[in-house]
Amino acid sequence: MLSVRIDHELLERLKGHAAKRGMSVQDYVVRTLIRADFDERFQAAVEETERFYGVT
Repeated sequence: MLSVRIDHELLERLKGHAAKRGMSVQDYVVRTLIRADFDERFQAAVEETERFYGVT
């Protein structure tokens, strides 16, 4: 089981992306997580967040 807390704005964006594909938010998130390039995209997001907050 994966539990994630997200803010309202992000949830609304996820709902929109999922709706465009005729999917539930849960299915959309799972499909995104299993994409082949997820690890690379996640690492880039972590690095960007660290730069934003000044963590190195």
